Formats: sequence, structure tokens, C-alpha cells
Amino acid sequence: IPYDQAGASLSRTSAVFGNMCSSLNTDETKEVQTAMVPLLSRHRSATYTLPGLFEKIQAVYNLRLDSASNLTDEQVRLVERVHMDFTRAGANFGEEEKKEYAEIQAQLASLQTQFQQNVMKDEETYEMILKKEDLAGCPDSLVEAAKQVASERGYNKKDGEEKEDVYIVTLSRSLVEPFLTFSSRRDLRQEAWKAWTSRGELDPSRDNLSIGRDILRLRQKQAKMHGYSTFAEYQCADRMAKTPENVMDLLENVWERAKVCADKERMELEEYAKNIGEDVEGGIKPWDWRYIAEKVRTEKYDLDEAIVKPYFSLDKVTEALFAVSNRLFGLKYTKRTDLKLYHPDVVAYEVRKEVGEGEGEGDLQAIFLHDNFARPFKSSGAWMSEYRSQTKNLPTNADSIESIPIVSNNNNFAKGGDSDGKYSPTLLSFDDAKTLFHEMGHGHHGMLSDATYSRLSSTSVLMDFVELPSQLMEHWFDEPEILKEYARHYETGEPIPDELLAKIQAAKSFQEGFRTIEYTSCALIDMALHSLSEYPDDFDLTKFEEEELGRLGMPVGIVMRHRPAHFSHLFSTSAYAAGYYVYLWAEVLDADVYAAFRESGNVFDPDTAEKARKFIYSAGNTVAPDELFRQFRGRDPDISFMLEKKGLSSAGTPVS
Repeated sequence: IPYDQAGASLSRTSAVFGNMCSSLNTDETKEVQTAMVPLLSRHRSATYTLPGLFEKIQAVYNLRLDSASNLTDEQVRLVERVHMDFTRAGANFGEEEKKEYAEIQAQLASLQTQFQQNVMKDEETYEMILKKEDLAGCPDSLVEAAKQVASERGYNKKDGEEKEDVYIVTLSRSLVEPFLTFSSRRDLRQEAWKAWTSRGELDPSRDNLSIGRDILRLRQKQAKMHGYSTFAEYQCADRMAKTPENVMDLLENVWERAKVCADKERMELEEYAKNIGEDVEGGIKPWDWRYIAEKVRTEKYDLDEAIVKPYFSLDKVTEALFAVSNRLFGLKYTKRTDLKLYHPDVVAYEVRKEVGEGEGEGDLQAIFLHDNFARPFKSSGAWMSEYRSQTKNLPTNADSIESIPIVSNNNNFAKGGDSDGKYSPTLLSFDDAKTLFHEMGHGHHGMLSDATYSRLSSTSVLMDFVELPSQLMEHWFDEPEILKEYARHYETGEPIPDELLAKIQAAKSFQEGFRTIEYTSCALIDMALHSLSEYPDDFDLTKFEEEELGRLGMPVGIVMRHRPAHFSHLFSTSAYAAGYYVYLWAEVLDADVYAAFRESGNVFDPDTAEKARKFIYSAGNTVAPDELFRQFRGRDPDISFMLEKKGLSSAGTPVS
């Protein structure tokens, strides 16, 4: 269909520019981004309201199921999704409404960009400057990473004279979370925690709370123009969940169970702190929780993170990642050092379908970019993106290479480096290693895509399905056979001992209440914010956060993983707005899907892997996601697998 081919040049340019705005967003790039965002938004609005175009789309839509149309099932799906795009972009509004809607979209684009730039600026500029003695209790890998950051930022330069070594902890999660976990200096933990949880409001000139309020108002206007009472209703209408009520049923089910677990965990931490004489005056505070929890974990499971990390070098975990990819989907990764890339840290791979010996070279599947390290001008967190999405719908004179996806995985690990004349590799925590697998799940979604049309390919799926491929991939890093093969000590090459592996497995559900509360509180606040029907001039996001968490009974000592002023999922894009729940929704799906692998008796079972490829990783949006799940599993999802995985099956609700 020609419409699916339209705008290819702009899409190609926008993909590259958009990636640079996340991965190398220098001050110069920010200026261009700020200027271009409203222009591009208005251009998009204009394409949806081009005179006569929607009428043609509507005519095809009306006849899509007519036998005379001769449309394939995939073409019917394409017509339905394109029609949905147009109606949700206001194509059926009156002329004045179209202008108003385009202006709302342009304002949202500018505000969301400003929100993200403010968060990035806080993360770029904040530095907690320390001396070595200030890092008491921290493992060598963290000390070396803090020194490496200081060197990269121009500290510790001799200039002909001796200078005292400087160590820097930034607001990168890969630095600040380990510092909160290991630092024995309660005052410094508190300082780091307050800065970390105040991103987006560290400087009065970067007022993300006001920006967030303005975004909420515009979204509410948008929803009302479409006939919905709230933005939450508008968003859920085009998701698997269908309604905010269905979302809340899931969130509240898990929330009440997690509160019981988290309260038990807090009491355990407070009892332990009391027994060892640890200074936690006033009870366990948020800046104490990770620190005391790590001590309890060490004693309870005899499991010390500092002993575990040497077995998880980035190089070996990447080997494991590619090996799992190969065993499941037959993909082979070859480094391409000849390609010009945007930063020296980025590694490029050619990805081909593996063929038998003597059968030549397999078909090119994708180009894969791995951008793993934290640095200035790069967004925090981890994400998958594409420079080009898979498609078979190319113009007649196009080069066939244009059908091959270019997929990028982006992380923010603390980079290893030279310290005291000795090279130290990048060492990952167990959670960091699972993040690498998570993003590769998204990567597979892009690389294995097998749709005819761009609009239906890759990750262009409903938001509460998009995290299934990523979260499913995490399961394989828990498998003992993978850990025994690839978790090897970076100095000796020795495999991880069975005893240590058993401890890791035994501790999998440790602090699950804390982790679930951190996440679920964010999802509940998100839904509550977007379920309001108005936002008065004096609407205060911080006050709303405090009151809503109080109403929910937020466990003492825990805060939201993403507070409103830096909640980029909500305010730097509309994709996850009234949609942060999708991780938990997808967790129901991924636990159920992985159970199918276990039921086969082999987590690399070829038949089950082929079904996962066909119905989860390759189908894109060619079929409705609930139908794809049923085609894979033969039934609707079962929540019990997720509850069991999180250790919440037996957690009851508190008695009032």
C-alpha cells in the first residue's frame, strides 16, 4: 500500500536525529532539537489532516472486510491500524478543531522535550566529589568506576604537579545505586539519595513540576476532544487492557500483596540494624534501605555482591547473550569494525541467520549496535531503538538493503578502566546483567521482525504487549546452565562455583516486596494522575504524590522508583503515559510464556522457540496481541505464574 511507503526520507532522517537526541545530545543538538520538535509535530498533524486523504482511508476501511476487496489478513490489519492512527490524530475533527488539536500536539512535543532535557542536564551536571576515604564500604569496582568518571570529567590531571585523587559519584543509576547499597557513610548516602530523587528539580531554572502540570492539562484537553472523560480512558482504549479499571484490578491485586511483603522486609531490616548497632536513627530511611538490605542478604544467604560481580564482566555476559540468541533463534553476531559510528564506545555487529557448515553465508538479518556505557549527553536508563525498521514494502527502485533493520541497545553501565596501572573490566551486578538481556529481548523484536508493512513491523505493537519480548528474554539469564558456562571470574576464568550459584538462586525473591512497591507505586501514581478530569492553576504534583501515596498506604522507608519531576516515561513522551503499568501486564504474559518452555522439559526446546519467534518476536502488529498470545499458548494468560515468580502467591492481604 503506497501510504505505508510515504515519508521514507523524513523517517530515515528523523530516526538518526532522534537517536542522537538520546545518545549524544550535546548542547548544540539540544538547540536543534528544541527548534525542530514543534515544527515536526505540526508537520505530522498536517499529514493526518491533508484534504481528501482521510476520506480515502475511510473508504478503504469501510470495505476492508468485503470479499471483493481481496485484502489479505495482514492488509486488513494495516488498514485498521492506519485508520486508528488517523482518527486518534484528529482527522475526523472539524477544521477549527484540527487546528486546535495540532497546536496541542505541538505544545506537548515542546514541553516533553524540555522535560527530558532538564532531567539530562541535572544528570550531566551533578557531581558528588569525594575522597577515597569517603568511599568506605564500597567495593573496588565502584571505587574504580568513580575514579574513572573523575578522570573523564577532567579531574586528577597532574599538569606537572601532584594532585590528590578525586572520586565522583554522578546520578547515573549504575553509580548511585551501588553507592547507596555499599557506602557506610550514612550522611553521604542521604546526600546522594536526595539528589538522585530530586532530578528535574535540582535547579529552579529547570522546573519540571510546572512542565509536568502543563503536560497533564494538554493531555486532558486531547482526551476530551476525542470524547473521553480522562486521558487514562483515551490511552487504554487502544491497549490490551481496554479500560483503566482493568489496569487497576491488576495493580491493586499486586500492590496489596507487595505491601505485606515489604512491611515484613522492613521489620527484618530494622531488627537486623538494631542487633548490629547500626546507626539508623529514626528508623530505616530510604537512603538506608539498600545498605541494610545488602547486609541482611550477605548474612542470610552468605551472598556478597562484591564477590558476585567479578563473575559478571560485560564481555562474558555479552557472550552469554549472543549464545542464547543463537540457541533460540539461530542468530550469529560478527563485529564490524569498519563501520563509522557516533562514539568510540559503540560496537557494531552484523547479524546473520546461521546455516550449516559448507552452506555458505546465512542471510543478513540485521545490523546491531551495542552502546553500553554511561557518559555526558546521554539519556539515563536503558532502551532499545531503531535507525531503520524492518519492512518488505519497498518502492520499486529501492535497494533491498533498506528492508534490513538497524537496531540499537543502549545501557548506562559504569565503565571499567585503568586504575593504579591495572586495567579493570566493566563488571555488572546481577540486575545489570538481566538488563542487558531485557534490552536484547527488545532487540530481537526488531531484528526478527517479519512483517510486510512498516506500520506493523518490529515494536509497533500495543504498549502492554511491547514489554513481553524483553521481559521474556530475562528468564534465560536465570538458567544454571547459562550461568555455569558464561559466569566466569574475570581474572582467573574459573566458572562460578556451584555453591555461589545456589546462593544466587536462593536469593532471587529477596526484597521482592521492596522492588514491587518501588515499581507499582509509580504505575498507580501514573494512573491516578491521568484519571483526573481537571488540573487547576494551583495543582501541585509533589502534594498529589504525597497525598496519593498516603491514601495507598505506601510502606515506610520506600519511595517511588521515578518521582514526578524525573518520571521520563510519563512526561518526556506520551507512549507510556497512563501506561507505566505495561511492565506488570507483560510480566503476567512473560511468566506464562516461559512456563511453556519449562513444561517442554527444555528451556531451549526448538519447537517452543519457533513458536515464540513466530507469535512473539516476528509478528509485530500483524495480528492483535491477545490473539498472538492465544496462538502461542492455546488459551488466555494466567496470572498465577507471575505471582509465583515474584514470590507473592502466598502473600495475603492485610486484615483491617
